[in-house]
Amino acid sequence: MEVALLGNPNTGKTSLFNHLTGSYEYVGNWSGVTVEKKVGVLKNKTDKLIDLPGIYTMVPLSRDEGVVTNFFLHDHTDQILNILDASQLKRNLHLTLQILEYGKPITIGLNMMDVAKQRGIHVDVNRLSALLGVPIIPIVARSGKGCNELANSVISQNSFYSERTPVEYGKEIDRAVLKIKKMLKGNKALSSRWLALQLLEGNQYVKSYLAEFIQLEEINEIVREVEEELYKSYGQKSVEQYIYLKRSEYIEEILAEATVSSNENKVHLTDKVDRIITNRILGIPIFLLLMYLMFMLTFDWLGFPLSDLLDRFISGPITEGIESLLSLMGVSAFIHDLIIDGIVAGVGGVLVFVPQIFILFFFISLLEDSGYMARVALVMDRIMESVGLNGKAFIPMIIGFGCNVPGVMAARTIETPKERLLTILLTPLMSCSARLPVYALFVGAFFVKNKAAVVLGLYVLGIVLALSLAMLFSKTILKGENTLFVIELPPYRMPQGQTLWRSTWEKGKGFIRKAGTFIFAGSVLIWLLSYLGPGGFNVDMDQSFLAVIGGIFAPLLAPVGFGTWQAGASLLTGFLAKEAIISTMNIIYFVPDEASLQGLLAVQFTPLSAISFMVFILLYIPCLATASTIYKETESKKWTAFSIGYALLLAYIVTLVIYQGGHLLGLV
Repeated sequence: MEVALLGNPNTGKTSLFNHLTGSYEYVGNWSGVTVEKKVGVLKNKTDKLIDLPGIYTMVPLSRDEGVVTNFFLHDHTDQILNILDASQLKRNLHLTLQILEYGKPITIGLNMMDVAKQRGIHVDVNRLSALLGVPIIPIVARSGKGCNELANSVISQNSFYSERTPVEYGKEIDRAVLKIKKMLKGNKALSSRWLALQLLEGNQYVKSYLAEFIQLEEINEIVREVEEELYKSYGQKSVEQYIYLKRSEYIEEILAEATVSSNENKVHLTDKVDRIITNRILGIPIFLLLMYLMFMLTFDWLGFPLSDLLDRFISGPITEGIESLLSLMGVSAFIHDLIIDGIVAGVGGVLVFVPQIFILFFFISLLEDSGYMARVALVMDRIMESVGLNGKAFIPMIIGFGCNVPGVMAARTIETPKERLLTILLTPLMSCSARLPVYALFVGAFFVKNKAAVVLGLYVLGIVLALSLAMLFSKTILKGENTLFVIELPPYRMPQGQTLWRSTWEKGKGFIRKAGTFIFAGSVLIWLLSYLGPGGFNVDMDQSFLAVIGGIFAPLLAPVGFGTWQAGASLLTGFLAKEAIISTMNIIYFVPDEASLQGLLAVQFTPLSAISFMVFILLYIPCLATASTIYKETESKKWTAFSIGYALLLAYIVTLVIYQGGHLLGLV
C-alpha cells in the first residue's frame, strides 16, 4: 500500500513522516521545508509513505506545488493521509475539501492539538469526523502523541471515502462536471469531478492532462460557458472565486458545529514577541545581533577551544599512532609520506573544524525550531521588495548559510520564474558552512580579538552583494513582474532536545561525509601533484606540478593581494568543495600542527590580503555540487555558466577594490 502524506505548509507533515517511518528528513518550524516528494517505509516494513510538499491548494503557483499536482495526476496512491493544524482549521480545510473531491480513501491526522488548546480552541473531533465523513485521529507530531494510533489506522486501511459530495457548487458547476465526464468516456482513472473542478479553478497542469483526451477548444468553451452562467446568475466574474466562496461557506458551517473558541480576544505570547522581533525598525538589528552572538559562541567562547583540543588529538595521538602502525608494517617511504603528509594532513586539517561547524548548525537549528526564521523573511521583505524580490526569496538564502545546494533547491517555493531564477543565481553568494573552516583559519591567524565581527561582516557582505545584484539583474537581464509576499508565521515553540540533535547531526554529517570522500580523494590527488613534477618524483614543492598549475593563476591574483602559486592552487581545488582549500593548504604548508600553519600564513599573507582572500572565497565560483544543482533546477547550461562567470568576475572586482583601496588608505 502507498499512502500520500499531504497538508498545508508548516502543519508538521515532515515531523510525522519521520515518526511513522523511523527516518529523518529536514524539519523546520517554517514553511517551504519540503520541496520534493520523499518516500519512506512505515514501521510495518511493508507500506510506503510519500511525503509531499506543503500546499494551500491543489492549484499550483510554484514548482514545489507542481510536484503535488503531477503526483496526483500521474502517480499511484492507495489512500491519503491529510494533516491538519487544529489551530488553523479554517484555512487548512480548503485543501481537505479538494482532497475529498479527488476520490481516494482518506485519514485525517489532526495535529497541533496542544497549540489549539493554548489558544483556547476546542475541537470536537468526533463531530468533525462525522461532518467530513472520514476518520480523524488527534495527534501532536512533535512529541509523537497519537502518532502510533494514526499509523495503526492507516496500516489497517481503516480509511474510507464517502461517495457523498462534500460541497454543493450549484447547477452551473455540476453541468460542467457532467460534460467533462461524458467527453472523457472512461479514458482516465481519476475522478472526473475533481478534474473538472481543478480545471475551473485554473489548474494548468490539469488542463494539459485533459487536453490529452479532449480538444483544447472544447475545454476552453466549457470554462467560458461556466463563466458566463455565473455572471448572469450571481454577477460573479471569476469561477475560481466562486468555488472558493462556496468552500468557505461550507467550512464556516463545519466550524460552527465542531469547534468552540474561548480566547478570541486574547493577545497570545507569540503576538507580543512579534511586536518586537518583526518591528520595522528593530527587526534587522535584532537579526544582526543574534548572528553576532552565534558567531561569538562559534568562534570565541566554544568553537576555538574545542577545535584546538581536536587538533592536538589529531596531530598528536592519531598521527603518532598511524606512524607507528606504518613502521610496524614496513611500508615504503612513498606510502608513508602519502598517508602522513597527504591524507592525514589534508583530511585532518579539515576535521579539526568539526566542532565549530556543529556549534554553528546547532544554533541555526535552534532558530529554525523556535519559529524565528520565518520572522527573518518577513523582516527582510521590505528590503527584498526594493531590489526586485520578496521576503520568500530570503528563505533559500538562509538555508544557504548551511549549504548552498538545499538553498538553491528551496527556490522551488517561489512562484514566478523571474524571482525563482534570481534566487537560484544569488543563493551561492550566501556563506555556506564549507567556507567556515577558511574563515576560522584566517581569523585565528590575523583577527584574534575580532573573530566574530569579521565573520559576521563576511556573511553580511554576501547578503548586501546579493541584494545589490538582484536590483541590477531585475532591471536588466531578468525583467518581470514581482509577486506579493505571503508567509505563515508559525507559533514560537520551545525547541526539543531530540529535534535539535537530529537537525544538527543531519546538517553536520554532510561536512564529515565530504571529509571522507571529496576531501580524502582530493588530498591524495593534491599530494601526488606536489610529489611529482617535470623533473620526476619527490621533487621540491616549488618545482612540482601543483606549483606549475598554481603558478598559471598567480599573476592574475597578484593585484588582489595573494599572487602566489600556493594561493592559486588552493583556490582551484575549492571548486570541488570549499573545504578542499584547507586540505590543500595543509599539504602545501605541511607543518606539525594548526598553530604553526597559522604562523606560516601570517608570513605569506598580511591582514589586508587575508581579508581579500576570505572575500574571494566568499564570492568566487560555486562548488561543483552547487553548480550541478543550479543546472538541474534551471535546466539551462547558459544560466549555469552565467552563475559561475558572474561570481568569478564579482569576486575579482570586489577583492581588487578592497586590496587596492586598502593600500591607498595605508592599510597593510
